[in-house]
Amino acid sequence: MKSWSFNDVRIYVLGFSVFIWAYLSPELSRCREFAFDWLAQIWARNFLTLLTVAGGLHLYFYTFGKQSTLEKYEAKPPRVHSKVFHFNNQVWDNMFWTLLGTVTILSAYEAVMMWAYANQFNDALTFEQSPIWFCLLIFLIPGWTGLHFYWQHRAFHIPILYKLGHHWHHKNINVGPWSGAAVHPIENLVWFTAVLVLLLIPSHPIHALFLMQLQVITAITTHVGFENLVINGKTKFRLGDFYHQLHHRFYDCNYGTMAGPWDRLFSTYHDGTAAGDEKIRQRRKMLASR
Repeated sequence: MKSWSFNDVRIYVLGFSVFIWAYLSPELSRCREFAFDWLAQIWARNFLTLLTVAGGLHLYFYTFGKQSTLEKYEAKPPRVHSKVFHFNNQVWDNMFWTLLGTVTILSAYEAVMMWAYANQFNDALTFEQSPIWFCLLIFLIPGWTGLHFYWQHRAFHIPILYKLGHHWHHKNINVGPWSGAAVHPIENLVWFTAVLVLLLIPSHPIHALFLMQLQVITAITTHVGFENLVINGKTKFRLGDFYHQLHHRFYDCNYGTMAGPWDRLFSTYHDGTAAGDEKIRQRRKMLASR
């Protein structure tokens, strides 16, 4: 239950999802047919959400340097004047693909889900009908997204798929807030398929919003580059993910999330120690000998 504590992002994403369902989403009755007005409403809200979350974290930690290098994984700043990035700038590249690509594909999936709920493609669920299942599904969603992410992410490390799109994301060795959701559109199309499982079971639009917002917001926070938000010498909020930071450094380990068991189960876990280095080297030798 540590991941549901008040110094972790998950519980705030849930609260935000309830808020946007109540106040920032189109009425479900409007979504029975696709129309520009409610589609634009979803896109604009997601654009502003990612701009605020990633932009706010970037301003705080990088532009204004409020925490200097305290609890920062890499002392170096994001790369500029680098031809590996579009616009020769890591931040501009990441902003472009987050705000244009990810926002658009995220919004498209959300629109499809809203249309499906409005047209009763699955068994509609309300809290009043089944409070236990309604709440249980909320607790199951992070586990499902973790499993989906592990296998989707590992698949994109197959050489042909890596060259097709995932290499864009791995240009970011020294990651920042804008790096998390900056991925190739093809990868986005696969990433957000996790939400489609909700069409197979009784669920509510809040569940879909929570699942998708959890995917994209935690992608931003786990790439922030700092372990914690520290104010007046005290840890106030857990942000970064050293576990995933190692993935960007070593490439072929830690495909999943720290909260999930999948890397440990499938021998792709690296704990950041010399023993972890040796384990990965041995795994590489084994794969190369096949």
